[in-house]
Amino acid sequence: MADIQGHLLAHPEDQYAIVVARFNDLVTGRLHDGAVETLKRHGVAEQNITTVWVPGSFELPVVTQKLVESGKYAAVLALGAVIQGETTHHDYINHAVAQGLMRAGQASGCPVLFGVLTCSTMEQALNRAGGKAGNKGHEAAIAAIETVDVLRRISS
Repeated sequence: MADIQGHLLAHPEDQYAIVVARFNDLVTGRLHDGAVETLKRHGVAEQNITTVWVPGSFELPVVTQKLVESGKYAAVLALGAVIQGETTHHDYINHAVAQGLMRAGQASGCPVLFGVLTCSTMEQALNRAGGKAGNKGHEAAIAAIETVDVLRRISS
């Protein structure tokens, strides 16, 4: 029986892209900072990190799709924050974004990491962007590094 496990040390040549929604930037800026800090801490050179800012979470899938199609990146992290309002609008956004990001990763074989917060309140979002519940940008970066390494090990 063989076990394949990824390591949390990035390969020096790997390029990572981060797509970040500007909407709710108080939250998404913190997610971005957590992701960048984590990538660098695990061996990704700053010049190998590309950040692309988009208007909102709904735009994450199309830009992510273009990035994975470019073939330049070992992984793409999609970061956003959809906070429930007084209508059900957030449900439509959340489902469309999740499905679009999943399709981009599956179609390309490039890991696409879902770092989109889907919270009921701004307080919940801030707790998940460096507050009491950690930083989901950090978690997406860790998952990206490990997934890239697992795929590399499977291929070799």
